[in-house]
Amino acid sequence: MNRHVRVQSRIRWLVVILLGAMGVVMFRYAWLQLVQGNELSERMRYQVGQDYSIQSPRGAILDRNGRELAVSTMTKSLFVDPNHVENAEAVAADLAPLVGKTEQEILDDIAVGGGFSWVKRRLEQPEYEAVRALIREKDYASCLGFRDEAKRYYPNDVLAANVLGFVGTDDKGLDGIEQALDKYIKGEVTDTFLYTDPAERPILDSIFAKRGYQGDHCKTIELTIDSAIQFIVEQELDKAMAANNPLSVTCVVMDPKTAEILAMASCPSYNPNKFWDYQPEVWKNRAVSFIYEPGSTFKAVVAGAALQEKVVSPNKIFVDPGYVMVSGRRIQNWNGESFGTVTFTDVVKNSLNTGFAQVGLQLGAEKLIEYAKIFGFGEYTGIELPGEEAGLLFNPEDMGDSDIATMAIGQSIAVTPLQLVTAMSAIANDGILLKPHIVKAIRNADGTTYQETKPEEVRRTIESATDKTLVGLLEQVVATGGGGKAAVKGYRIAGKTGTAQKIREDGVGYMDGRYIASFCGFAPVEDPQFVVLVIIDDPSGIFYGGQIAAPVAGNIFSQILRYRHVEPTSDPELIDDEEVEIEGDMNLSQKPSQPSPPAFEGNVPSGMVVVPDFTGQSIREASRTAASRGLSVESEGSGRAIGQSIAPNTLVENGTHIVIQFSP
Repeated sequence: MNRHVRVQSRIRWLVVILLGAMGVVMFRYAWLQLVQGNELSERMRYQVGQDYSIQSPRGAILDRNGRELAVSTMTKSLFVDPNHVENAEAVAADLAPLVGKTEQEILDDIAVGGGFSWVKRRLEQPEYEAVRALIREKDYASCLGFRDEAKRYYPNDVLAANVLGFVGTDDKGLDGIEQALDKYIKGEVTDTFLYTDPAERPILDSIFAKRGYQGDHCKTIELTIDSAIQFIVEQELDKAMAANNPLSVTCVVMDPKTAEILAMASCPSYNPNKFWDYQPEVWKNRAVSFIYEPGSTFKAVVAGAALQEKVVSPNKIFVDPGYVMVSGRRIQNWNGESFGTVTFTDVVKNSLNTGFAQVGLQLGAEKLIEYAKIFGFGEYTGIELPGEEAGLLFNPEDMGDSDIATMAIGQSIAVTPLQLVTAMSAIANDGILLKPHIVKAIRNADGTTYQETKPEEVRRTIESATDKTLVGLLEQVVATGGGGKAAVKGYRIAGKTGTAQKIREDGVGYMDGRYIASFCGFAPVEDPQFVVLVIIDDPSGIFYGGQIAAPVAGNIFSQILRYRHVEPTSDPELIDDEEVEIEGDMNLSQKPSQPSPPAFEGNVPSGMVVVPDFTGQSIREASRTAASRGLSVESEGSGRAIGQSIAPNTLVENGTHIVIQFSP
């Protein structure tokens, strides 16, 4: 009995001990899981791996032919964990020569405190290898580490820099397309945990971590820019800078049928790979942000308005006294000389201020401002670039006669280069104004199309028949007038020169001896494919647009026409071999020519024209003859004229369209 009791007692004590032990274990388990669980979990994570912020590369920017203009590569950025730095002076001394910083700069980085501070972003590969070796040698893995970051690279250096812009240290676009489309091309950042070995190399399944992966968000931008045309333009601008020593030179090349920007450049420019080495002034895209008085290039718009409103006809007679007085203001030709009795064709091709002042006064303030707005001036174009200006126009109610006259010659208003080239493109496009654009398409990361830009018609500026007449007048500017140095042998080119005195910085009056020379034109006339605008700001020495801007445009036309394999006209006499001497947007080798007297017997009624006999004439000669009569022509065939849709000596209305047949 006593033995049985002792056994039961031992069993009870054993159970108590076991239950007590189990209680201790359960308590300890609960303590570790519920009280210390998070702390131990983090401690374990720190021992076997670490958190990483993984960044995808920024989307690429390509030209219209798929050539890379801006790309991103993944690089290593060095950081320090100040909480785990045991000897700051030693770390700073070891790092400084490897990363190109002073010891004090690194000490300042460490002094930030906390668990993270950047030492240097986006290391070059040799820098990364050197620091990595240092970390292993000095056992700095607890306080120094790397993060993957995308580095923006512009493989063509300065090419299209003002269009592309650049990217800051936080993958944020700071100018140009990089800024305007930042939300589309900015890389993604994803937080993830990677299992690593003591050297911080991913192990196990972490080896497949998406370091530098291509995120779903960032997209590829395809521009309308053609790198080859952009290169041609920038080369010519460099030459113009060297030859004329101006403050700047700007050029825009546009396709008038689509309003696509084929090239856009300013000089001086910069290298976006090292944008910090340049003054912020050269970062600006002057094609959209520079506002200036256009001078005589604006006369193309005034001529179009006057023709549309039937204020003038190509054959209308003007008397040029050399200067006119308007409300006490003297408006004169470039040299103050009189050209006597001239036609409106002569007024346009020789850019006579006296004639345009008279035309402006006949149009009146309301019509001048109305047509300026119809052609897109005084408002934003809406192009996909930052920093665009809208320009300045009068309120017609505030305009006096002198304001009207000066606006008609391209003064007292302010436009941007983009507005002017867009307006000239409308003239080249049968009078239809299109919205300019520089983004051709946006592609998703998988290559599918996210967005594609199609030509967008804004409005018709002038009627088609009027536009054909205007084109004929502008062709005369290059053929026999002040734009002769823009001519390219074998091609028909139309355009307008400009020479505008610069406004003072306070906006009151003009600077003595300071000018903006320009030329804007298109080619080939029979099928316009390129509109070229060249602006030379404040050149030294010769300052006339016809002398220094037109030749630059001519060189650009010559090269891009060949590059795009545009066939020359079939007319062998398109451009004479004789060099035309130009002075001040005007041809000084001859006085303005008068149209040949018509064969029609009797007085020609107002608004009517006698159709000449084009038989035997070349395409060029026929175009000149038609323009002098105020007729628009369409050519069929090549060689010499053998027939025409309206018989010679027929009396027709001004602006009538005639089809001329040509044969070898």
